[in-house]
Formats: sequence, C-alpha cells, structure tokens
Amino acid sequence: MDYKELVRKAYEVRDNAYAPYSKYKVGAALLTKNGKIYLGCNVECGSFGGTNCAERTALFSAIADGEKEFTAIAIVSSSNDFTYPCGICRQVLIEFGKDLDVVIAKDMEYKVLKLGELLPHSWTSEELL
Repeated sequence: MDYKELVRKAYEVRDNAYAPYSKYKVGAALLTKNGKIYLGCNVECGSFGGTNCAERTALFSAIADGEKEFTAIAIVSSSNDFTYPCGICRQVLIEFGKDLDVVIAKDMEYKVLKLGELLPHSWTSEELL
C-alpha cells in the first residue's frame, strides 16, 4: 500500500509539536479501518512525566472519537533519520492489534513494519481476560 499521504500528514502535524526542552518534534498520522486519519504531535511538559508522544496523542484522539480499529500509523520527526515509536507507545498501540502497519519515514522515503515486529513477545489486555 502507498502510505505517502499518511506520511505527508504526519509531517504537517509535526510542525505543531510543543518541544521546548528536547527540540525533538514528532508527528504521527493514524489510519482507521474506515479510512479516517487522526493526527498527533508530541507535547512536552517541564515535569517530563506529563509529556505525551505524537503516537499516543493521535491514538487518544481517535479513541475519544469512538474509533478502535486501525490499519496503519505514520511517524516522522525533526531528525534526519527514521523515527521508531518508543516503548510506551508500542505497548499502548499493541492493545489495538499486533498487525498494525508502522510507517517510519525520513523525508518522503518510508519503511513499513508490523507493530508485532517492533514489540515481540508482547501481551495485551485480551490475554488477561
């Protein structure tokens, strides 16, 4: 699948990031199964524990809107390299499926990995029920 539009949207929202401490801006675009796209950027906080990543910002917006089925998430940053989701984001995202396509990009070059590849041997709340 061609994820160029998803990557483009992630770059657009990256510019809205609030990163006065790290100067590391991240943007994410989350695609639902029905084709809707939710955007997120990182928002830093002086206490650092209150900081939220772009991936979770996008996911939480989608959840608040009633969405729970996703096919892909594109992630970009202000670095000159591919940006992978952090461990917390991987764990939160995997609650919604190990088959999620994770699209990591630099410029408009991108790679697609399955979330399960990025978080092997994971568990979800389904396995606890």
